[in-house]
Amino acid sequence: MSRLTARFWVDAYLARLRFQHIPAFVTAHGDDTAGAVLVKLNTLDGQARVYQRSFDLMTGDRKWVELTAGADAEAEASIARQRQFDSDLWVIEVEDRAGRHLLDEPGLD
Repeated sequence: MSRLTARFWVDAYLARLRFQHIPAFVTAHGDDTAGAVLVKLNTLDGQARVYQRSFDLMTGDRKWVELTAGADAEAEASIARQRQFDSDLWVIEVEDRAGRHLLDEPGLD
């Protein structure tokens, strides 16, 4: 099964968020073809969660898992550490007080 390019996935995700009136921004532009993606959910109360895509070796499924959660500064530090060893990394910041990120919806795995 062929995989979507990172740029195509990011553009589709941002469009889906816009459709739900959820603000989101690309804060780090990774490799268009094969860059990994982190999604930071900022709940605008000083707290944030960072999600990364994970691959289950037993089932072959891809899913989004929480990389870190806590104070916004801690989330930013986690992202900075990831970017130190992966310069091709995309980072998308989603801002939603209700905590919506849509990553659990079909088609975003």
